[in-house]
Amino acid sequence: MNKIFKYPMYLLLLLLTTDLAAQDIKWEVVAPGVWKGSVGKPEAYNLLTASGATPSADGLKNMGDAPFPFEKSEITGKLSDGKTYLRFPLDKKEQLYGFGLNFQTVHQRGKILELHVDHYGGKDNGRTHAPTPFYVSSNGYGVFVNSARYLKVFAGSSVKRDGANVPEAKDRNTDKSWSARPYSDGVEILVPAEGVEFYVFAGPKPLDAVRRYNLLNGGGVLPPRWGLGFTQRVKTLFTSKDVEDEAKAFQDKGFPLDFIGLEPGWQSRAYPCTFEWDTKRYPEPAAFVKEMLGKGIRLNLWTNPYVSPEASIYKTIKPYTADHTVWVGAVPDLTMPEARDIFFGQLKKSQVDIGISGYKFDEVDGYDHYLWPDVTIFPSGKSAEQLRQTYGLLIQRYSAALYHERNQRTYGLVRASNGGGSSLPYVIYNDYYNHEDFITALINSSFAGVLWTPEARASKTGEEWLRRMQSVVFSPMAMINAWSSGTKPWSYPEVEQQVKDMAILRMQMMPYWYSEFAKYHFQGIPPFRAMNLEEGYQSDVKKEVKSTNLEDNPYVEAVSKEVKDQYMAGEYLLVAPMFTGKQTRTVIFPKGKWFDFYTGKYAGDGEVITVTPGLDKIPVYVKDGGIIPMGPALLHAPKPNEKVNLEIRYYGSKPAKYQLYDDDGETFNYEKGGYSFREISISKTAGGKLKTSISKAENGKPNTIDKVTFKAMTN
Repeated sequence: MNKIFKYPMYLLLLLLTTDLAAQDIKWEVVAPGVWKGSVGKPEAYNLLTASGATPSADGLKNMGDAPFPFEKSEITGKLSDGKTYLRFPLDKKEQLYGFGLNFQTVHQRGKILELHVDHYGGKDNGRTHAPTPFYVSSNGYGVFVNSARYLKVFAGSSVKRDGANVPEAKDRNTDKSWSARPYSDGVEILVPAEGVEFYVFAGPKPLDAVRRYNLLNGGGVLPPRWGLGFTQRVKTLFTSKDVEDEAKAFQDKGFPLDFIGLEPGWQSRAYPCTFEWDTKRYPEPAAFVKEMLGKGIRLNLWTNPYVSPEASIYKTIKPYTADHTVWVGAVPDLTMPEARDIFFGQLKKSQVDIGISGYKFDEVDGYDHYLWPDVTIFPSGKSAEQLRQTYGLLIQRYSAALYHERNQRTYGLVRASNGGGSSLPYVIYNDYYNHEDFITALINSSFAGVLWTPEARASKTGEEWLRRMQSVVFSPMAMINAWSSGTKPWSYPEVEQQVKDMAILRMQMMPYWYSEFAKYHFQGIPPFRAMNLEEGYQSDVKKEVKSTNLEDNPYVEAVSKEVKDQYMAGEYLLVAPMFTGKQTRTVIFPKGKWFDFYTGKYAGDGEVITVTPGLDKIPVYVKDGGIIPMGPALLHAPKPNEKVNLEIRYYGSKPAKYQLYDDDGETFNYEKGGYSFREISISKTAGGKLKTSISKAENGKPNTIDKVTFKAMTN
C-alpha cells in the first residue's frame, strides 16, 4: 500500500512546493504602472541603494496608471542552493531588448548572458560596461532585477519539462523542422543570493516601460548647456601652455569648443593616481583654470580612483581600502563614508573648488586581469562582486554630489554604470573603436538607462574621419578623444570644411537637444533611442506580418528583422549614419510621412528606401509635423540667462506642437521650479501658409529666447 501511494504523494508535494514558491512573491505597488516583487530575503545592498536613485514621483504620476502586463501567477521565484531562481513568461512571438549596453545585437531573445561589469570583450555575452539587468518586451512591458550580483540570464533559451507551452519533441532523423533550439516560453534569471527584489513596468508600449524605468531611477540626466557643445580631449602630456594653444587654434579656425579634457599627465603620477597637479606641466592650476574659464572653455579631468602610495591621501585612506590593489594602487571602499570623505575631499579641494567642471573616470569596468579579483576583501564587508557591479555607480554618484552641493551642473565620462544610474551626469565610453558597433551601442543605450558616445579619435582616411564626426554630432556628447593621436577637427584637410559645418550644426541644434534632454529628465524619454521604441515602426505591422508574404513586402520584411544601424534622435529625427566605403544605404521609415532634414523634401512613408547622400551629409529625416528649434552658430554654448535668437523649422503639413525647454543652463534651480516649457504650435492653412505661435514665458520663469522666426522646410 505504501508503495502504491509513495510516488503520487511525491508528485503532490512537488506541485504544492511549486505553488508555494510562486505565491511566496511579495508584491507592492510603488508607482502607477510599477510593481515591486520580492522573493526570500533580498540583500540590503543593491543597485538602487548604490546609485542613490530617488524616483521621479511627479513624472511617474503624470504617465498615469496601467494594468499589470500579465498574470502575476505566471512569475515564479524559488530558492535553492543558496540562490534565487526567477522566471517570467514569454509569448511565442515576443522579442526582447536590453540586458545592458550591447555592441553587436539589439534582439536579445534566445541569448544566454552573464551580466557582469567588464571592459568591452568583443562578444555580447553580458560582460559589458553597463550590464543593466533590465529588459523590455515588444509586447510593451519591462522587468528590472535589482541585484548587485553577477546574474545569469536565459532569455528565452531554456525549456522546462512541464508547462503549458512545452514544444513537441521531434525526430531529427526524419523531421526537417527539428531545431537545436526549441521554443522557450520563459525568461529565467539566476541570482546568486538567498533573495532578491525585482520590478515590473507596464506599457502599454515598449517606450512607456522604458520611461517608467528611467523615472523610477530619478529621470534622465539634464546636462548643462555647455555639456551639449563640442569637446576636445588633448594628448596625455600636454602642459597648460599646450592647452591654451589648443583653445586658441580652435578659435582661430572658427571651430566650436566648450570644454577640453586633460588626460593623465595633469597629475603628478598616474596608474595609480595622486589626484594632485603636476606642477611642472601645470605650475599654477588655479590661475590656469580661471584663465580658461574666462575664455569660455571649461576643463574636464581624467582620473582613475586607485590611490598611489605617493599620494598625499594614501596613509589616511589606506585603512578604508581593499586588501588587493589595481596597478599597485589602493582601492577605496566607496561604500564607506570615511573613504568617500578622504577621496572626494581631495577632488574637491584640489580641483572642483578652483573651477574644474567635470571628470572622466577611467578603469572602473575591468578587465579581470587588472581589476581586483573576486577574492578581494573590502573593509565594509561588501563582496568584491558587489563592488565590481556598482563601482561605476558609486564614483558617478558621489562625484556628482560635489557639484550638486555647489548648485553647479556637471557632465562627464565614465567607463562603467549599471541599473539605477539614469540620472547620473555621465556618458559611457571605451577603448573599442568599431564605428558600426558604436551605433549599435548607441541604440542599446536606450534600453539600459545610460548614455553612450561614439567618440572620434583618429581615422585612416578623410572619409572615415568625416563619417565618424557626423555620428558624433548626433549623439549625447560631441567629442574628439585625441589623448593618443593628437588629432584635431581639421587634421584631414580634404574634409575640414565639412567637419566644421557639422560642428556648427551641433551648436545650432542646441535648443532642440536641450529640450530633448529635458524630456529625458522630466518624462524619462531617451534622447537617442532604438527604432523599436518609435511608434509606427513595428506595432502597426504585426497584422501585416501574419497576412503578408514577406518577399512581396520589403517594408514588413525589414521591420521584422534586427535593425542596428539607424536610430531616433529626439522626438522628430531619424538618423541613418554612413560608414566608410559605403556610397548608398537603406533607410526604414516608420508609418507616416518623412522629410529630408536639410531640404524638407518628401522622402517616404512606411517604406524602405535606398539613399546616396554623398560625402557631405549624414542622412537625417524628420517626421511629418516635425518642429526643430535652431539657434545661432555660436562657438560656445550660451552663457547663463543669455538671450539668443531662434529659427523654428517646420516640416511637412501635419499640425503639431512642441515643448521648448528653458532654464539658466547651469544650475539646479530647475529642481525648485526654475524652468519653463514654452509651447510652439504650427499648422498650415488651406492656402499653404504657416499659422504659428509660441507661448510666453511665465512671470519669474527663465527666458533666454530673443527674436523668433519660423521657417517652412519645403521642396
